[in-house]
Amino acid sequence: MRYRRLVIPVLLLVCWLGLGGAFGSYAGRLSEVSTNDGAAFLPRSAESTEVARLAARFQTGTTLPVVLVWETRTPEGRVEGPVRDAAASALAAAAAVPGATGQASPLLDSADGRAVQGVVQLRADLGKETKESIARIRELADAVPGTTAGVAGPAAVLADLSGAFAGIDGLLLAVALGVVLVILLAVYRSLVLPLLVIVSAVFALAVACALVYLLADHGVVRVDGQVQGLLSILVIGAATDYALLIAARYREELPLHADRFAAMRTAWRRSLEPVLASGATVALGLLVLLLSDLTNNQALGPVGAIGIVCAVFAALTFLPAALVLLGRAAYWPARPTRAGDGAHPVWHRVAALVGRRPRPVWAASLVALAACAAFAPLLDAGGVPQTELFVKEQPSVAAQRLLSAHFPGGTGNPAVITVRADRADQVAAAARTVPGVAAVRPYTGGAPGGPGGPGGPVREVDGLVRLDATLADPADSDAAVRTVRQLRDAVHAVPEASARVGGYTAQQYDTRTTAAHDRRVIVPAVLLCILVVLVLLLRSLLAPVLLAATVLLSYLATLGVSALVFPHVFGFQATDPSVPLYGYVFLVALGVDYNIFLMTRVREESLRHGTREGVLRGLTATGGVITSAGVVLAATFAALGVIPLAFLAQIAFIVAFGVLLDTLLVRSLLVPALVRDLGDAVWWPLHRRVTK
Repeated sequence: MRYRRLVIPVLLLVCWLGLGGAFGSYAGRLSEVSTNDGAAFLPRSAESTEVARLAARFQTGTTLPVVLVWETRTPEGRVEGPVRDAAASALAAAAAVPGATGQASPLLDSADGRAVQGVVQLRADLGKETKESIARIRELADAVPGTTAGVAGPAAVLADLSGAFAGIDGLLLAVALGVVLVILLAVYRSLVLPLLVIVSAVFALAVACALVYLLADHGVVRVDGQVQGLLSILVIGAATDYALLIAARYREELPLHADRFAAMRTAWRRSLEPVLASGATVALGLLVLLLSDLTNNQALGPVGAIGIVCAVFAALTFLPAALVLLGRAAYWPARPTRAGDGAHPVWHRVAALVGRRPRPVWAASLVALAACAAFAPLLDAGGVPQTELFVKEQPSVAAQRLLSAHFPGGTGNPAVITVRADRADQVAAAARTVPGVAAVRPYTGGAPGGPGGPGGPVREVDGLVRLDATLADPADSDAAVRTVRQLRDAVHAVPEASARVGGYTAQQYDTRTTAAHDRRVIVPAVLLCILVVLVLLLRSLLAPVLLAATVLLSYLATLGVSALVFPHVFGFQATDPSVPLYGYVFLVALGVDYNIFLMTRVREESLRHGTREGVLRGLTATGGVITSAGVVLAATFAALGVIPLAFLAQIAFIVAFGVLLDTLLVRSLLVPALVRDLGDAVWWPLHRRVTK
């Protein structure tokens, strides 16, 4: 009979070992199906997206511009004579590198004569080869004597993005798992348990990556470097949290049962509900991103939900099987203890404080959160200029700065206008009247003049022509965005022209507008999903509303702190429009997890000891495990900082700080104090029958 009970745990371990062996390589293969092409993640219904589709018709193949710029090194010199000839030769050679179209624009002199620039085109379908092509072009540009050279434009930015995500599979995974292992060893002082938790997370990530790989390979979901990194962090953090909850409950049950199998049955049964509820809140919160009109937001939704489901599945199957086979040895050299007996003295003192003075505790907590939240409106989420896209200086950023010093800021990245051919002259005239538009030229495609350059016939496709409007300000600046808005008003006013304005600046403006719309739709939808899960879990209406409200206030407080920290500590002057939305989804969904872990235990204890006593017992019993889980999750998200992108660095801070705030203040003081003060009323409208 005893050996029969080993069958299921052994089979589960064998199955997971098989899955890990079969799918383990996929954790390092997602980059094979990833794309970092920003054009693939535009708003679906935006005007700039329609222009991008129309503009593609004017080219034999979709291309990305590369702008080469040379500045003389002598303070009063000019780029002329042999130096200019060398630059022209380098430009011609750049047009012939693998992946280029073979044609280049003429060299254009700056007004001050101290710089020249030219444009070549790279095929947009190069993928990872873009990085190699740009590297070769940079070598050619740097070889021009007596000049400081730079390579700018969308293709150069894309190459630097590819470099930023290079090695993301191994580096991010190694840092995240290393941080988790160190924290678990320090907190639990066990040699075996941390390894079991890590293996559980790795198996969950392997299965998740395999599923995402297959879906992405068949075009069902899209994956880019950001989604890839967030998937790894989500799975590792969530799988660790769920594993710690189950392991802690099993450790409590072992001294209460002579049989380790009976102990696991009890621990698994009592952990099942909070783990499933926690996974449901995060997965549903992520799936709500499907309501977004931004394709990269939509991509994260199902990909992240797949990761969370795999984390829940691994925590509820692999880990219990491993723990029940090892028994008390899983916690060696520590010894399993009864509930509350092994709690750190800090949690006894915290529970005592909440028990004595609940009202001052929750009032002070609310004041602290409200004070931080007051700064939230100061967070500038209007978009990040290219100069701040990367945490570290990148060649494309330095080149754009060099280009803007001598040429109109929008050089090499024009606003693109598509218009009916018989109205092109009127639209061009209207565009030239807009302040901030430096020049308007018809697109000549592969003609000798090059894109937007002089010479060559104007290309007409299906009765449409393309105009390129060079902006006076840098394409990623707020001034350029204002110009594009006015440009749209001006060309839309031309009757029967069907004029539309796109290009990089228009895409940034449309992305901002869409992100604001997404926040208005997604924020309440996520909150509604979480409330539904909490109502079903706690069989109450008041408690879920209180929990959701506290987590929402914690999120606003985190934004307030971020608004102060980003510019004054990290040097981020602006934030990507998607950062507040991602931060909201992660923090509200993940932050409520710890309240779920706490309140399910409080409900269990309340049935035996009453609500006011039950909340203190629940806080003491779960304080250590929830705090360690929060620290692990915060540290895991902080690992995103190894990727030199401002977007991920900002997400890393918001989620890490917010999780710690939820763990140490909201779950430890605010929620227990509110429950202690309200007593049985917290379970309204179904007051719980107390059995003492």
